[in-house]
Amino acid sequence: MVNRNDRFGPCQRRMENVPSTKLKPIDCLYDAANSTKVPTGLPDAVKISGQAALMADAAKASLHRAEAPGLGFVASPSLARRIKNSAKSLLPDAVFLSLLHRKYIGRFPKLLRPTTFNEKILQRSLRPAPRFAELTDKLAVRKYVEDKIGKHHLIPLIAAPDAFTREVFDALPCSFVMKANHGSSFVELVGNKAETSFEKLQQLAQQWLSLDFHSIARERHYREIKPRIFFETLLLDQSGKIPADYKLHCFGGHPGRPIIYILVISDRFGNNTHGDVYDVHWSHLDIAIGYYARSAAPAPRPVNLESILETATVLSEDFDYVRVDLYAPDNEVYFGELTFTPGAGVLPFGPDKVDYEWGRLLTSTPS
Repeated sequence: MVNRNDRFGPCQRRMENVPSTKLKPIDCLYDAANSTKVPTGLPDAVKISGQAALMADAAKASLHRAEAPGLGFVASPSLARRIKNSAKSLLPDAVFLSLLHRKYIGRFPKLLRPTTFNEKILQRSLRPAPRFAELTDKLAVRKYVEDKIGKHHLIPLIAAPDAFTREVFDALPCSFVMKANHGSSFVELVGNKAETSFEKLQQLAQQWLSLDFHSIARERHYREIKPRIFFETLLLDQSGKIPADYKLHCFGGHPGRPIIYILVISDRFGNNTHGDVYDVHWSHLDIAIGYYARSAAPAPRPVNLESILETATVLSEDFDYVRVDLYAPDNEVYFGELTFTPGAGVLPFGPDKVDYEWGRLLTSTPS
């Protein structure tokens, strides 16, 4: 029997397997937010008002002026970036998302009559259900999870201070994880507190808190989340490694257990990251999601696969679709997060037909 406290071990434990790098963004949306290209030829399905069209033209003109030496003005890289970001901020959400979808998926989306998975996720981003914000908030969702499956499935919360001060830092244990509640990829692993500093973490926290996550991919429910920094126990398996990330795409809306596809991200914080998709029987599917490379061979079937599936089923039973993120080290199951708009609707699938197949599984509007 594994002692639950062992996986939250002290710093004296060997932690050379804990990397110091931050979580790599899954969907490259930070790159998209800083992209310099504004495609032309908007589809008829995107109804752009005259004002919106003028905004789009102004955005493209600003980008052109910032980069055109023939006009006698060459902006510095930082100035050009600010101009580009300001120009893009003028674009209405539907136009911005159409351009983003075109950039990453290769076609303009049907926002009025969506058929693919990504198109329906874009529709959720534009018209999120009222409860999405609270359940996307990585702190607020803990109450929902505790009520549904019990507190023992939550990674222990060390602190959620109103402000990150030196006193807060000094009170932290020798290993922990710093996160922000209002977006994706706000994760900093600390395997040994002596190897970091308050100043370094404070600067990182301020960067996170200053970022309007909604502006990256216009997922509107993120506007309702008040940014906060919090600290959790560093979760390790018996070998001292970060456990794999299980992302269970759960499609409900029909009797019985939801249809579930499991994306397993291994070595997510390291240099050998892979993403593999399995069905509920642990068959290794020929599907690629996002930009993760598939493993040459499937991972061993988890001993606690049924517990993983049951946990995801309970957490997803109130929704027609949600992605439930879990960790499952040493025959335990811990909650990660709930995601209602994965990849912000610009998540590439390989092969592309999976985008259409999953779109048929997501049949109802968000509620």
